[in-house]
Amino acid sequence: MNDIAARLGEIGLPAPVRDLAARHWDVVVVGGGHNGLTCAAYLARAGRSVLVLEARERLGGAATLDRPFPDRRYVVSPCAYVIGLLDQTVIDDLRLHERGLEVYLADPQLWIPYDDGTAFAQWMDHERTLEGLRTLGFSRKDIDGYVAYEDLFDRIRIKLRKGAVDTWSVDAPSRAELEELLGHERLMCDVLFEASISDVLDEFVTDQRLKDALFGQGIIGTYAGPRDPGTAAVKLMHFAGEVLGHGAVWGYVRGGMGMVSFAIADAARDAGAVLTTGLTVAEVLPGEGVRLDDGTLIRCDRVVSNADPKRLLGMLPPDTVPAPYRTRLEDWDIRSPVVKFNAALHRLPSWTAAPGETFMALGVVDVTTGLDAAQRAFAACDAGEPAVGFGEIYVQTGHDPGPAPEGRHLMSIFGQYAPYALTGGWEARRTEVARQFIDLVGRFAPDFEDCLESYEVLGPPDIEARVGLTGGHIFQGEVRPDQMWTNRLSPRTDVPGVYLCGAATHPGGSVIALNGRNAARAVLADLESPR
Repeated sequence: MNDIAARLGEIGLPAPVRDLAARHWDVVVVGGGHNGLTCAAYLARAGRSVLVLEARERLGGAATLDRPFPDRRYVVSPCAYVIGLLDQTVIDDLRLHERGLEVYLADPQLWIPYDDGTAFAQWMDHERTLEGLRTLGFSRKDIDGYVAYEDLFDRIRIKLRKGAVDTWSVDAPSRAELEELLGHERLMCDVLFEASISDVLDEFVTDQRLKDALFGQGIIGTYAGPRDPGTAAVKLMHFAGEVLGHGAVWGYVRGGMGMVSFAIADAARDAGAVLTTGLTVAEVLPGEGVRLDDGTLIRCDRVVSNADPKRLLGMLPPDTVPAPYRTRLEDWDIRSPVVKFNAALHRLPSWTAAPGETFMALGVVDVTTGLDAAQRAFAACDAGEPAVGFGEIYVQTGHDPGPAPEGRHLMSIFGQYAPYALTGGWEARRTEVARQFIDLVGRFAPDFEDCLESYEVLGPPDIEARVGLTGGHIFQGEVRPDQMWTNRLSPRTDVPGVYLCGAATHPGGSVIALNGRNAARAVLADLESPR
């Protein structure tokens, strides 16, 4: 474990602020999330002088570690839970495995209990998955349809990520270019640009149990219901990566997702980047540098913002932002329906579908009241009401007991739906939202409430306050088609010398790190050939 990880990213200042301000830097990176750290690492590896300024007390942004419970032996990833999209190029370039990154594959990849006491399971062993479907009594047609459904998304992944060009590692291709890559195959193009996750499921399966098990991957983090256009592309984005050589899978990081950021930070520092925490940037001054909230000016040639585009807009002097670009950032959709439930457990719950079994703690569990109920829950959310009808459960301690006291566990639930502007306010209704989580899990694991030692509920305003994501949107903005590919933001802003490197840029949200790498490439190209 490197020393940044040992300190959970609380690195403080490597030198007095006056000494940092006495230098003229090639690049200042505003924000020490995983993409900002990645950008800094690549810039420093290219020989540039780089200063990273993180306002919070610890590095990592949304992929960090914290101690939120009275028993501080629990070390929690508050917002990011599993790894599936971190790019192998970045892992290799920055030697992240040598810096402490250790990954366990989730297995089952998905386990979804039903009200009748049975459960759908998607295992790493494909034949085991099919045998389970047969045991559940699915028809041959629906089993074949399930296989074809998963194959469709994997074929798209391969065409977009495994061809002559990885579309995530270059400037975003146009719709015409993407359709050409997909061979103009109708269903593939629909998945990428038009279809709802419900539409695509309807193409392949008829049994409602399969639809209820599989729709959730199309709504993760998005302000939409499963019947809304563009949600098929959300599923695609989440399954376009590789883990340990396996495509379209997810896993757990030893120690929690903050360890990804801390390994990248170690690489950046080793390359010569200077990393700080506890320094807040108040203004970005194009052509000059950045001004801290205490008035200190730090001079640099280029500024890269890992902060989301709304925050960057607030830091730029109004007269430096061209009107069309200002409008684009103002209109950037950051509505979030996501609420997090992080819990310390005395013990693991017992599931009605598998009494006394704990294998599901090695995987990912979805709990839901069904596709149609999720659509109604989104409508309630859009009207200002909480309606937690879907939860994706991660048990960090299933593979990795280290972040909890011996014999105890950490469980996090990624829930939907609850709005930023909750009717009556979050403080007044937080207990009600917690009860929705407890009841949803308890529907399938009746002793869940008895397992709880401590828990926290983080609605969109809390996520915003905790990790600095405006609106509490975990992807720095919607990842449906109207904000993806050429509709996503470019690393180069319309303000000369100012760049973006966060999840609002191509290729999108999640812990990918290509956003930071792509931004570094743009900065380096411009430093070599100033525009």
